[in-house]
Amino acid sequence: IVSRSVEGPIHRYTLAESRLRTHRLAHALGKLGVELGDRVGTIAWNTHRHVELYFAVSGMGAVCHTMNPRLHPTQLAYIVDHAQDKVIFVDLTFVPLVEAVWDALKNVETVVVMTDREHMPSTRLPVLCYEELLDAESEEFAWPTFDENTASSLCYTSGTTGNPKGVLYSHRSTVLHTFAMALPTVLSANERETILPVVPMFHVNAWGIPYVTAMTGMKLVMPGPGLDGTSLTELMNAETVTIAAGVPTIWLGLLDHWREHKISVPSMHTVVIGGSAPNRSMIDAFQSDFGIEVLHAWGMTEMSPIGTACRLKPSMLDASENERHTFQLKQGRAVFGVEMKIVDEDGSELPHDGKAFGELKVRGPWVCSSYFNVEKSDAHDADGWFATGDVVTIDPDGYVNITDRSKDVIKSGGECPDIAQAAVIGVPDEKWTERPLLIVVPKKDCQIKSEQVLEFFDGKVAKWWVPDNVIVVDTLPLGATGKVQKIKLREQYATK
Repeated sequence: IVSRSVEGPIHRYTLAESRLRTHRLAHALGKLGVELGDRVGTIAWNTHRHVELYFAVSGMGAVCHTMNPRLHPTQLAYIVDHAQDKVIFVDLTFVPLVEAVWDALKNVETVVVMTDREHMPSTRLPVLCYEELLDAESEEFAWPTFDENTASSLCYTSGTTGNPKGVLYSHRSTVLHTFAMALPTVLSANERETILPVVPMFHVNAWGIPYVTAMTGMKLVMPGPGLDGTSLTELMNAETVTIAAGVPTIWLGLLDHWREHKISVPSMHTVVIGGSAPNRSMIDAFQSDFGIEVLHAWGMTEMSPIGTACRLKPSMLDASENERHTFQLKQGRAVFGVEMKIVDEDGSELPHDGKAFGELKVRGPWVCSSYFNVEKSDAHDADGWFATGDVVTIDPDGYVNITDRSKDVIKSGGECPDIAQAAVIGVPDEKWTERPLLIVVPKKDCQIKSEQVLEFFDGKVAKWWVPDNVIVVDTLPLGATGKVQKIKLREQYATK
């Protein structure tokens, strides 16, 4: 396990050495009063210490709750309280973030800063030093035995309406998901590979990659806070990375860096792209310009997250380069363990003919059956099916193609009194692939300007949720059932 530390230097050790430190950490957690089922929060980068927390917290029977530091402070405070986190582990970078929400936290008893004594910050928080906690403990720890359905980790999804919803993973679901991720149709994990997850460890457990590397012996390279093109390329080449995984935004920046400096990573043969769909030019660049295969994968927090992976069948390998790249824009086929079906508005199942489109429903051993501490969920049914909210087609070969969302993810922070109707669509963006555009209809006799609407968001939601632009219109196109016809809006405003 190799990682760029928050303090700066590269840290390097083996899985065996990591295991001994997780033993020390498990002892320390027990002395902090952490017991079976308690939630332990983390606000941290991808580093070796975060990996230690993954295994020590879950291994002792507690629940590892990773949190997204990019959330608005009010959302972060809500998540900490909803999860009832008892202890929070925080990297140096995010100490000010915890300070900002500290007075709103009701259940947190201890804050541990993930560094050594030399780098401990000056803070008003009641903090402990991570390395000092470990130094005081034994390297021998007897892992407890408990039911495989015991909770192991907790992630909150922001891909829902209203407040974030928690998804609780069990030891059983996590192990089965790890087997699926390691399959040849997904990561093809083995000891000869070196993987670098740029996807954060707070994003659905880094897609389960830390578990896969422990299971298979893959070398794990962690980027820490160094997510710029120079830092990533340097680390990839120094550690002969063969596989990297992340969201399109990261890859756009990396590709620009490679082109500008006329460099590459010769050892890398596969880049896994998830979180949102890659565009055609990204696939072309990786495969045609740099000889790196793109593996487009899809999933959700509610699915741990893997659902599909787009590996081309042998029969497709003889197709033209243009045809292959076009096909890779699809989300791919369900990985073993995941069942899928598409249904119409009445819930009737539709054929997998590549033409019929409807809402995608999924179920399987690592698909959540409910949300954490939420009594009722319209997305879950009694037969174990989860409604993803994605509108898709599935072709006869089983390849899923997402065409739309059945519901829009609206982050509500209060209603603007001068707006009668509003719709949000995604429009192409050179840096982020897609950004939100807000289209509004003013109330009668109200005059509104774009600047006024954007100012209304201040302090209510995270800045990156705020639309880049607002268009004021007289009416929105509505369908027969009164729903806004988003397809027409996209056709009209796709270049705005």
